[in-house]
Amino acid sequence: MLKEFKEFAVKGNLVDLAVGFILGGAFSTIVQSLVNDIMMPPLGLALGGVDFTDLFVPLDGGTYESLAAATEAGAPVIAWGKFVNSCISFLIMALALFFVVKGINNLKRKQEEAPAEAPPPPRQEVLLEEIRNLLAKQS
Repeated sequence: MLKEFKEFAVKGNLVDLAVGFILGGAFSTIVQSLVNDIMMPPLGLALGGVDFTDLFVPLDGGTYESLAAATEAGAPVIAWGKFVNSCISFLIMALALFFVVKGINNLKRKQEEAPAEAPPPPRQEVLLEEIRNLLAKQS
């Protein structure tokens, strides 16, 4: 069993999986920053200064200045602004991954379309050429 695990780990499956998770986490922080720091401020400005992350509905009927104030007071809230941000993050990440996969697929198609090497001649033909060359040397 240990031998099988070593083969599994050495083949690269485990390493590829680990690299994928690490890059996925890094990519997630980039997308989150893109949404929160670059896309949401102009969108909020266009909507009259609305900051989506601070949009919420308190369920206890109270009035709070911000989501942080409501959370600090222990009020139950529906933080729908955070949900909107998460949906936008998901859409951006899905779009970015679509373009990555599309690019990889295009590269694969180009490799498949590349002309393959000519197949070697049949064995009979090679043998006939050798016989011809031997006969040519004898005469």
